[in-house]
Amino acid sequence: MPIKVSVVIPVYNPGKYIEDCIASLLRQSLPDDEYEAIFVNDGSTDDTPERLDRLAAEHANMHVIHQEASGWSGKPRNVGIAAAKGEFIQFVDNDDWLGDEALERMYNYGVENKADVIVGKMVGKGRGVPRELFRKNRPQANVGNAPLIDSLTPHKMFRKEFLDRHNLRYLEGRRRLEDHVFVTEAYLRAENVAVLSDYRCYYHIKREDASNAGFQRFDPVGYFKNLREALDVVEKLTEPGPLRDGLFRRWLRNEMVERMRGQRLLKLPEDYRQELFDEIHKVVVERFGPGVAAGLQPTQQIVAGLIAADRLADVEEFARWESGIKPSGVLDELGWEDGRLTIGFTAEYKSGGAPVTFRADGEKDLLVPPLRQTSLDAIALLGANTAAPLARSKVDLVLRERSTAAEFFQPVDLTREKVAVEGQEGYFRQVLRAVSRVDPLSAANGAGLDAGIWDVVIRISSCGWSKETRLGSVRSEEAGRGRGGAVVGSPAHLVLPYWTDPQGNLSLDVDQRTDRLPYEFAALAAADVTVTTDPGRLVVVLPFHVQGESEAILKLTDVAVGRSVTVPATLTARVTGDADLSADLPFDELADGQWRLELTVPSAGAADPVALPLALDVPASGSVVVKRLAAVAADLAAKDPGRRRTAPRSAQSTILRRAAGKLRRVLKK
Repeated sequence: MPIKVSVVIPVYNPGKYIEDCIASLLRQSLPDDEYEAIFVNDGSTDDTPERLDRLAAEHANMHVIHQEASGWSGKPRNVGIAAAKGEFIQFVDNDDWLGDEALERMYNYGVENKADVIVGKMVGKGRGVPRELFRKNRPQANVGNAPLIDSLTPHKMFRKEFLDRHNLRYLEGRRRLEDHVFVTEAYLRAENVAVLSDYRCYYHIKREDASNAGFQRFDPVGYFKNLREALDVVEKLTEPGPLRDGLFRRWLRNEMVERMRGQRLLKLPEDYRQELFDEIHKVVVERFGPGVAAGLQPTQQIVAGLIAADRLADVEEFARWESGIKPSGVLDELGWEDGRLTIGFTAEYKSGGAPVTFRADGEKDLLVPPLRQTSLDAIALLGANTAAPLARSKVDLVLRERSTAAEFFQPVDLTREKVAVEGQEGYFRQVLRAVSRVDPLSAANGAGLDAGIWDVVIRISSCGWSKETRLGSVRSEEAGRGRGGAVVGSPAHLVLPYWTDPQGNLSLDVDQRTDRLPYEFAALAAADVTVTTDPGRLVVVLPFHVQGESEAILKLTDVAVGRSVTVPATLTARVTGDADLSADLPFDELADGQWRLELTVPSAGAADPVALPLALDVPASGSVVVKRLAAVAADLAAKDPGRRRTAPRSAQSTILRRAAGKLRRVLKK
């Protein structure tokens, strides 16, 4: 078979971190004879060379090239390109890894869309990755219709013939931003770029020792010399005008302005801060016309203006103010409807614990930064816009999987509201009121949520601030009452919203990845149960949302002797929003016993049985009595104090027993 994809991995002293990379390559869904991995060992001095030689000896599609240290990633990537036999080349760093189906999906997507470059959805674990770019699939993308320029790392798939035709290679030697130069030229020369957002393709990892090359302090002079080379590519391949200004804006915003904001600036030593500022000032003055900064958000324009005016002291003052600005959110509504979880919330920015305020000036809304008038005058002379574009403020609700950091935007209905500040005429705050309806079966860009713990995050974007916070620790009583689990889809998935401990934030447990489910049933009482004897039938009202009807399993265990009876059960939706658990009871098998109840909720996950805090007292004749399980245990102990327990305690019962104090606190809420 012809090789579809060659994976090129530059390697230098990765130590243990290369193991996840290797494992992900060996797990690829593409057949082994359709892809190859080329590890280019760039003079490693640890035991990695021997590890890679063993790997190559064991797997015919794993190859190793050893070379003397070149000082950076450019040369090993070029060596890998020259050795590659695949139709496409995927670049991977030695401390990152790929999703199991990444190569197959990206290759098929690229072929389907005749793409020269395929950008797969990235997940950052301790590292920033583009977000707007991956809101949706983009089969026909370019730098004009998509925010491609936000993603300039090399971790993409490139058609080899395209690279060879344009002689696209990485700049070599010990240098920075060689990937910016390479990727920018690829974007500008490509006939088509395809962005695949509905599968997590690439995991970008921050090492525990923070020794990734991108985390090391850099020499400002050399760094911005290299940055100018990326700007040179843009000038070579575009005409002056809005497109070029928009591309330049990426470097002004990310590599310059953002380095001069908030704690990112203030935590730098003063001498290094000055050196960095001086080099940024030179680039801004030399290379950027007024149209570049004009497209920034107001707060970014202020910083860009102060940089151009060579006013570091004012930049620092502004950074001190911005560093105190924090996002906040209140959970107002929570509940299930038609298999979707409604999450209603309000959000705004605060500074020093108080809402950020704005000033009305006629029809314009203005930022009110605490700068000296001389600084404000300098900004005005440079044309920086201090108007607050509050009509463009937005808030996103994001689900983030805790173990992988994968995140997905959810649909949001948004209302912007201006609230007057008491005692300050003309001043107001902006409150964002939003409702998101999360469908667990399509919340992952059209796919269902994987089993795992999904944290609920809100991200507020306004005036050049884009910050996130968890949601749920501040909530209304209505939202607290609306929290409950749900069984959705076929096959069934169990989705359980819960409050994290101790912060009280909102998270979703999909398919029983936590031990939270027993807590959902802790408050059940005899009044929630109906038992009939002719025919024998049990109905329990459960605080669960169910779509239609779903199968379950009910297990009854004699508390005295440990004998168990298992019967099929059904969960049925009630008009009140909760569910009926119903099961036929074989009273001929249950007579003259006391039976504790365990429920197996339908779930594509663990489907572990969950102890209900209830028991059935089934006499030989007469009416069945429903009791709390604790009362049954007490009765049994009173009748025979010296008797040892013979019925095994379930894991869920143990959890309930040990967590009684905690449950009381939860139930009070």
